[in-house]
Amino acid sequence: MDLTTCLKSLLLAIQQYRGSRTTHNTAQLHKQVEEVSGLRCDQLLSSGQVLPSECVSGLVELAGNPNTNPSLTSSIISLLAQLACDDDSREMLHSSYNLTSTLASVIHCHSVTPADPLVLQCLQVLQKLTYSTRTFQSTNYIHELIAFLMTNIQSHNDDIIMPCLGLMANLCRDNHSVQSHIKSLDNVKPFYRTLINFLAHNSLTVVVFTLSILSSLTLNEKVGEKLFDAKNIHQTFQLVFNIIVNGDGTLTRKYSVDLLVDLLKNCKIAEFLTRYQHFSACLSQVLGLLQSKDPDSAAKVLELLLAMCSVSGLRSLLCDVVFKPAAAKLRAPGRRQGPGLDNGGRKEQSGLALVQWLSSPVEGAESCSLQALHLLHELLKESLGADTIPDRVVSFIEMLLPVLLGLLRGLDPAKGDAHLRKHCHRITHVNSLLLLLCTDDSTRSIVSRQVSAQLCLSQAESLLSCCHGNNPLTCLPPGSDNDLSQVCAEALLKTLELMSKLRQQVKDMETSFYRMLQRIATPLSLALTSHHRQRVQTGLSLLFEATPLPDFPSLVVSTSVPRDSSVERLAGRPDLVEKMQNGLGLQEPVKDSHVSEIIDVYAQKISAFASQESRLQDLLEAKALALSQADRLLAQFRFQRAQAEAEALKLGSLLKEAERRREDLQSELSNQVLEVKRSKADMEELLQHNARLQQDTEEHQGLKGGYNALLNRFNESERLLREQQVAHVALTKQSDALRKNHEALQLQHEKMASELEERGEEVRSLRSDLQQKNSDITGLRGELRAEEEKVKEKDQERRDLEDTVDVLRKELNKTEQARKDASIKASSLELQKSQLETKLKQKEDELNKHSAMISMIHSLSSGKMKSDVNLSL
Repeated sequence: MDLTTCLKSLLLAIQQYRGSRTTHNTAQLHKQVEEVSGLRCDQLLSSGQVLPSECVSGLVELAGNPNTNPSLTSSIISLLAQLACDDDSREMLHSSYNLTSTLASVIHCHSVTPADPLVLQCLQVLQKLTYSTRTFQSTNYIHELIAFLMTNIQSHNDDIIMPCLGLMANLCRDNHSVQSHIKSLDNVKPFYRTLINFLAHNSLTVVVFTLSILSSLTLNEKVGEKLFDAKNIHQTFQLVFNIIVNGDGTLTRKYSVDLLVDLLKNCKIAEFLTRYQHFSACLSQVLGLLQSKDPDSAAKVLELLLAMCSVSGLRSLLCDVVFKPAAAKLRAPGRRQGPGLDNGGRKEQSGLALVQWLSSPVEGAESCSLQALHLLHELLKESLGADTIPDRVVSFIEMLLPVLLGLLRGLDPAKGDAHLRKHCHRITHVNSLLLLLCTDDSTRSIVSRQVSAQLCLSQAESLLSCCHGNNPLTCLPPGSDNDLSQVCAEALLKTLELMSKLRQQVKDMETSFYRMLQRIATPLSLALTSHHRQRVQTGLSLLFEATPLPDFPSLVVSTSVPRDSSVERLAGRPDLVEKMQNGLGLQEPVKDSHVSEIIDVYAQKISAFASQESRLQDLLEAKALALSQADRLLAQFRFQRAQAEAEALKLGSLLKEAERRREDLQSELSNQVLEVKRSKADMEELLQHNARLQQDTEEHQGLKGGYNALLNRFNESERLLREQQVAHVALTKQSDALRKNHEALQLQHEKMASELEERGEEVRSLRSDLQQKNSDITGLRGELRAEEEKVKEKDQERRDLEDTVDVLRKELNKTEQARKDASIKASSLELQKSQLETKLKQKEDELNKHSAMISMIHSLSSGKMKSDVNLSL
């Protein structure tokens, strides 16, 4: 089933599900989504067709509806993530279809369960969607999304922390509104502390995400000044370079490059990098990544190198590393082996790898090719600006020129407008680089020896046919920078500008140049009406060259320059800005803060229209001046024609002499042909040797990668060994201390046990004494009864002794109560046996008191009472 049929079925299923959310309609829509997911949908959104747009709009609407089945929502989000396969598609999903706010709303609905697979899926798609894309603070649910991210970043769930950090890094990068919102929150300080703690995380990806967020939020604040000060910045450089070179994936390398690019925008940090002592070694390792076949990694490396070119102190170092390798190879083409070649084997690949990315296919890695051209433009501009051009730069240019000229070929309009637009962009950059090489006499002579008039002429004719023959239905809106007509016209004008620079040095170039000038009315009018100053200047310079030509269609150029009707309408009406302000003033106060920004945008557009009208007026005046110059040139042409006829006779005689010289040169040419054949044989042999060296280099890179991995594992094992040794020593000391404490406690325990036995013996002896005293008391009672019987017999004596007996009875009761107390205290002594360790002295005092009381009771019951009785008797 083709893509169109699947999309029609998908649209029908969306409409049926939207009308009735039954189980059958849900299953049917789920099936259609899976079928479209299995098809190739590259550049589906950028095609501009209505059917894909309606399908995507319906899918986004269903995904954002909280009543949609979660499984169906997950399938829809997977399909939308599949459609975001390139930058244009991601931008359309973000801006045109509002997929960012939709996914943010899904996360907000499921914020209670952050570990839900649907939430993780939305976070991953949002991270992909918002990369290198600015998200405005006015986007729906953006504040809720930021709050969700900050909450879960401070959680302990490792599965959700990494996607939250990546998404937060995307939202904060180059987005002042989001940064201001985060800084205004109350919990920003705990958030900063959590991020700083993440810098010690064992995952390099988490560390890179954290550094990116901190650089966006705190780079110009006190926290950022402490994090990225002179003491810490060198460690940060080393960490970032290590991640870029030895990172664990393209994602980590991508964010590491972005982090370093953002840091280089700070003048202080850029200055620190120029003084970084390991920069040259790190730069060589980064350039070594260009040898990989991954276009994404190469694109990020080239982006980093371009950012380094913006720092004046680093451009010279880049020139040394890039240009020196190619010079080493070109300077000694006949050497098989040598110390210079072997010792510089790694560096030789830097410049060659850069040149290889120049010739990458247009459909596969066009961004790498354009970035490589831009990088070479900056580096050669730096080298050519010196007082003397180094020989290694000249040698590199000689190697580079055949590659650049090869890039000018291969223009095929039959491959489609996308291929044509990309190829025209490449032609424009190549011609700009060639024009840069033509600014110096020495390099211009090198360019003139390899550039032919036929190449430039065929290139210009192909571009001119593209300018006249592109289909307006497939182009972007006229006037936009990516309009196919504008792109082709810019490439054509760059080609003509190059022909103008080389018309005096290349044979037949001047004739071809003036021939093309008579046919560029349409591209010239597009350049003159462009919004770019450089294009207008190029168009004016070519116009001054073309107007003196007899067959140049000046009238066509003047009439094809479009005059903006909006400027004319604004000239006879009130100012649009005042009208908008007056209209807004009659309404209620508008809460939208962006109204003033909209008015400013319209004001800038109106001023741009006015300046364009003045530029067109200047163009007409220049045309009148050019016409007067044309009249003078016609008079000069007639005079020069007469001189040319006289010179023609003289040239006839010189022609005969040239024929004789030609015959002599023919014999010399045959000798040169033989030498060329021998040189070709030598060149083929050198190329074979170069291929073998390339294989050896690739094997060396593989071995070096394995060595680095083993070295990292060895360092990690050594670090763990040292930590275990330190822990072992600490545990040994702790064990010794515990053993000593155990021995001391054992001795103390034995001592206390012996003391307890002694106290037990004393308690048993006291108990036996107490029993003896009780038996004595019993005997005394018997004697007392006998005495009472005697008292009864003697009534008279009893009456006399009644008072004494009462006293004795009271004392006997007291003694009995004391005996009971003593027995109670004795029982308490048995219960308090376990507490004798701490209360031994107190108990000894109590025992002494009890002994005194017992002796007193004994004395009272025996001796004293008998004496009293005797006295009374």
